[in-house]
Amino acid sequence: MKSVEEINKRILSGEAVVLTAEEVVKLAKEEGVKRVAEKVDVVTTATFAPMCSSGAFVNFGHTRPPMRMEKIEIEGVEVYGGLAAVDGYIGATQESKHDKSFGGAHIIELLIKGKNLRFKAEGKGTDCYPRKQFEGFINRDMVNDFFMFNPRNAYQNYAAATNSSDRTIYTYMGKLLPRFGNVTYSTSGELSPLLKDPKMFTIGLGTKIFLCGTEGYIVWPGTQFRNDVKLNEHGIPISAARTLAVIGDAKKMNPRYLRAAYFKNYGVTIFIGIGVPIPVLNEEIAYYVSRSNEEITTELRDYGKAGRPVIRLTNYAELRSGWIEIEGKKVKTSPISSLAMAREIAQLLKKWIAEARFTLTVPAKLFDEHRSLKGLEEVKEAEKFDMEEPTCVNCGMCVSVCPYDALKLVNDELSFEKELCTECGLCNDVCPVGVKLPPL
Repeated sequence: MKSVEEINKRILSGEAVVLTAEEVVKLAKEEGVKRVAEKVDVVTTATFAPMCSSGAFVNFGHTRPPMRMEKIEIEGVEVYGGLAAVDGYIGATQESKHDKSFGGAHIIELLIKGKNLRFKAEGKGTDCYPRKQFEGFINRDMVNDFFMFNPRNAYQNYAAATNSSDRTIYTYMGKLLPRFGNVTYSTSGELSPLLKDPKMFTIGLGTKIFLCGTEGYIVWPGTQFRNDVKLNEHGIPISAARTLAVIGDAKKMNPRYLRAAYFKNYGVTIFIGIGVPIPVLNEEIAYYVSRSNEEITTELRDYGKAGRPVIRLTNYAELRSGWIEIEGKKVKTSPISSLAMAREIAQLLKKWIAEARFTLTVPAKLFDEHRSLKGLEEVKEAEKFDMEEPTCVNCGMCVSVCPYDALKLVNDELSFEKELCTECGLCNDVCPVGVKLPPL
């Protein structure tokens, strides 16, 4: 048994043994899992794959005179402005209104590269934010804050895709040829982070990671996180399961480790590079980090049929061989993620740790609550909600507009002295939650 604190001491003293996940698989085959547990301190994992559920928050800075930006565009791509006066969220898959092959992913990549981008904002104009329009150029160094926040990254396993229908179909798994013409899959297999810690013993809230070339953090279970899936004989989920929500400073990111992309007739997406260090704390963790592509199973699903039924199970050794058999037919396979880039990230993270530039974190919380995945039912009729009578939250906004001190904060709670109220009406439009004032 080791602790993260003990491993960090070894990292800082330059004594830590760090291997990539591929290297540790080889070591386990040669010397066994027990030896891995004894010898290895940290295993670096990585993935570089399309991750649509990604994006970035930006604070653009205040204009002169100031404005509340309610409709925002960068190079024709809509930026969500329903946040605050000058904050926006660039969704990676948001398409340009002029070119469907260009979108939010490209904006994020170009900003990280420091390029100048045309920016437009509109607002209705208010007394405190009187400006209604703004147009000009922005770049990475002009904006105040620019951080990536990706709600769902690094899927733990994902089904391979094929197509039994008579027509070519275009999907987020790429172009699928008719009559089982090809198979695509998206993973780095035995190098993939959540396949090497399938029960997430070491990965949780606050785990420090490699994110697009800089330090990032895991901040929550990713959307569509589920842990109620079937496991194979090695204890590894055989279908899409856990995911990660991650955050990192986009101003410090290296554009080499992310890439905007367009999948024909599907849309814009973005390749994200993620590396996760796994501390080898005990023999059970050593067992999981040692699982090879032959031992990692996934489903092969038919995207040519409704419901995408499972055709058969396969493993990543077979998928990476370049061929798979379907109904007696030899079918060509190819990844849609980059193993070469994943290997580079795993090696770079290994280097950072070996040089004591990157230490490990203990998660503040593990994501071990039971979670399942719901579909969206098409509900046409339901009991409609009634607006409840608002209640006072004791903010005190009404106090300063009352000239007769009928409204006061006493011990931080609102007090109303009816005998002092003249019903002048100055308070009746100030309550932000809608309480009728004065409270007679």
